[in-house]
Amino acid sequence: MRIAEINRKTAETDISLKIDLDGVGSAEVDSGCPFLDHMLNLFARHGRFDLSLTCRGDVEVDYHHTVEDIGISLGEAFADALGDKRGINRYGNMILPMDESLILSAVDLSGRSHLEYDLVIPSEKVGDFDCELVREFWLGFVRTCRCTLHIKQLAGLNSHHIIEGAFKSAARSFKAAVAIDYDFSHEIPSTKGVL
Repeated sequence: MRIAEINRKTAETDISLKIDLDGVGSAEVDSGCPFLDHMLNLFARHGRFDLSLTCRGDVEVDYHHTVEDIGISLGEAFADALGDKRGINRYGNMILPMDESLILSAVDLSGRSHLEYDLVIPSEKVGDFDCELVREFWLGFVRTCRCTLHIKQLAGLNSHHIIEGAFKSAARSFKAAVAIDYDFSHEIPSTKGVL
């Protein structure tokens, strides 16, 4: 069973998170940031991950610590749930249309942390959510998941659609990458023998 639980407490956030990589897409998310809750629900649903998350953060200041720390915790949970990554596909990609927006994402569960982020979000905010925090979320995620992630906007002018497309596209890419390749289920997908 590829399940992980993370409890992360700092002076700024207190996070409890559980993920099942082989779930059905159910999510119970309470981050204190409604827009992020929506994105994480979409991520779970479209990736078919079961996700339970609560966060108590210093949202009276802003959402930065909450968003970044949840990205860190979710990436750590992915890494823990994958273990030595034996039998996984390793790679995944998706080009996802979200109305007028078109978002490409590609992932390599390589053990190396790298983010290529190419979203041009036209507005500074969606509701009370600072759009610059999308990048902070994914930076935190890739650092602890130890993966390479490319997110690229191919088209789009609507900030909400661009961000939503990025989360959905990334979810489908990660779902493909973590899936078991049953022809190679006892192998680590690397010539080095380790990821």
